[in-house]
Amino acid sequence: MLVCLAALAACGPPAAKSSGAAGPTTRFTENGVTVTLSMSAWHGASGTLTAVFTPEREGFHLYSTDLPPTGVEGVGRPTSVTVSGALKAAGRLTTAAQVRSIAVPGVDAPVPVYPDGSVTTTLPVHADGEGVASVSLGYASCSVSEGCTIPVSDRPVGLRVTGDGATFDAS
Repeated sequence: MLVCLAALAACGPPAAKSSGAAGPTTRFTENGVTVTLSMSAWHGASGTLTAVFTPEREGFHLYSTDLPPTGVEGVGRPTSVTVSGALKAAGRLTTAAQVRSIAVPGVDAPVPVYPDGSVTTTLPVHADGEGVASVSLGYASCSVSEGCTIPVSDRPVGLRVTGDGATFDAS
């Protein structure tokens, strides 16, 4: 179920487009974060999927990709990018952002987050034949002074894989 709150985000289907040298891209905004996906460096049957997560409001951070699926003592949700169908991960999801730990009232353990602002992740991918594929995204944004937006879990974005590469669905 897609939850849309006007104060938190503009929701809707991703807008697909192709952007020349950078490769196919798509973007959507949900629950206070704009996510921009792009496919690049496609050679043979392999490429790189990049996801840029940008909180809409200043002072908001995203949680580490290494955060457990249910957070730390229930706090936070990991930033995640997975693929399925005709695309398979050919390595681990990485980011250049430095993880820092924050203390959350009522939580005994430190919570790993990225610095406030955009986080760029990359995932090497490999085509497992031609056909339909999906990117599944998860994230939550929070501010130490303003609280958190509603977490997003398993948000799908469709792709079509052909012998020429992968393109994002228009709907």
